[in-house]
Amino acid sequence: MNVFPHLVIPRPVIETFQIRPATSADAEIIAWHRARMFQDMGEISESAFETLRTTARTRIEEWLERGEYVGWLASCDDKPNVIIAGAGICLHRILPRPRNHSAVSEERQGTIVNVFTEPEWRKRGIAALLLKEIIKWSDTKHLDRLVLHASEEGRSLYEKLGFVSNNEMRFVGKT
Repeated sequence: MNVFPHLVIPRPVIETFQIRPATSADAEIIAWHRARMFQDMGEISESAFETLRTTARTRIEEWLERGEYVGWLASCDDKPNVIIAGAGICLHRILPRPRNHSAVSEERQGTIVNVFTEPEWRKRGIAALLLKEIIKWSDTKHLDRLVLHASEEGRSLYEKLGFVSNNEMRFVGKT
C-alpha cells in the first residue's frame, strides 16, 4: 500500500547506447575528449588546452589512418550523431617478454587511452561498455597485454573489469 498516494514514483528510464568504431573523421571529437580528460584531472592549464587539442587531433587522425590507434565512440540510440563518450587503444610492438612462466611472447601491446564520458552522462555504465569493447577487440587481435593509466575516478571501474596495479613507475623529470 502506498502511504503517500499523492506521490507518483517515476519508473526508471532505460537508456541504451550505441558503440561504434572511430574513423579518421572522428579525430576532432577524440582530441576534444583527450583535452577534456586532462582538464578534468587538473593536469593542463587553460592556456595549454587548445594546443593539446589541436596537436592531438593531427596525431589521432594520422594514427587512425595507419592503424596505430583504434577507437570507439558512444552515443544514445535515439541520437546516434551526438557523441557522449569514447575510448581508444594505441598499438605498439614490444620486446620479447614472459607471458607466463612457460611461454614467451613478442606480440603487440595495447595502451588504453582517451577514456572520457561527457559529465552529464557519467555513472551510467558507458565507459564500462567502451572498455568491454576494447577488451573483446584486443582478444580477437591476440594482443599480448593491455595497460592503462587510471585516474582516481576510473580506478574502481578498471579493477572491476580485471585490471590490476603493477610495478610501473613514472619519471616526471625536473621542471
